[in-house]
Amino acid sequence: MGRNQTSVTEFLLLGFCLDPRIQMLLFGLFSLFYTFTLLGNGLILGVISLDSRLHTPMYFFLSHLAVVDIAYACNTVPQMLVNLLKPDQPISFAGCLTQTFLFLSFAHIECLLLVVMSYDRYVAICHPLRYSVIMSWRVCISLVVTSWILGVLLALVHLLLLIPLPFCGPQKVNHFFCEIIAVLKLACADTHINEIMVLAGAVSVLVGPFSSIVISYIYILCAILKIQSGEGRQKAFSTCSSHLCVVGLFYVTAIIMYVGPRYGNPKEQKKYLLLFHSLFNPMLNPLIYSLRNKEVKDALKRMLEKERIS
Repeated sequence: MGRNQTSVTEFLLLGFCLDPRIQMLLFGLFSLFYTFTLLGNGLILGVISLDSRLHTPMYFFLSHLAVVDIAYACNTVPQMLVNLLKPDQPISFAGCLTQTFLFLSFAHIECLLLVVMSYDRYVAICHPLRYSVIMSWRVCISLVVTSWILGVLLALVHLLLLIPLPFCGPQKVNHFFCEIIAVLKLACADTHINEIMVLAGAVSVLVGPFSSIVISYIYILCAILKIQSGEGRQKAFSTCSSHLCVVGLFYVTAIIMYVGPRYGNPKEQKKYLLLFHSLFNPMLNPLIYSLRNKEVKDALKRMLEKERIS
């Protein structure tokens, strides 16, 4: 066993185990979704950077969310596309651990950014007169930097616990990327501590932040109902509903996967749920913010008008 523990230098991702014709169809479909993800989030970044009217804390946070969504998709989707074309194509041990680390980092960062964005909406609606003082650029930058650092550090804890584990076979990861629970199941040692840390991490970055977002939106809803102006109420609902849709899509799927009953069970249902989480969420986020947000739509119209004039 001691000699075999060092023999695993690569893993084989099982993916979806479907008929080759269906896999080719999925390759084309997922490639299209991946392109939409990059273009949609890139468009959000471009609009925010080029339109000075969107140089506000809310859109500053949204731009970072778009960067995370691009990175999130780039970490998992290309490997999944390669797997659909070449199911027997292995991934190196180092590459697998890197993918796990990056996935956890971006997932943690997105969790924290969504909390920051909900706090921004809470201050904007519940304390509008003090908004510019509370949400100064110094505070905004500090919140974003803290989200990135904490996200990476939390992922680093899981990586440091994963690296010492011996892997002596089998080499087949029952997933379409190196998801941490699927990788832990291949270890030839007791992974009880790792699984506890995954659950504890999920509770700390999912359940806690989600609860704080729900509480903040209860206060926001009460404040919106007190707004006398119909136009002001509609504008508040517009910006908050976009954020709520993104929060719901991200947190609900993540909580079901990692905090729900038998979170470590590699059932096909949870594999497809994680597919939605890692592929469709980053694609839907820019659509939600562009279609439901009047300021973004107006900025897009101004950009198109400038292009026509030039």
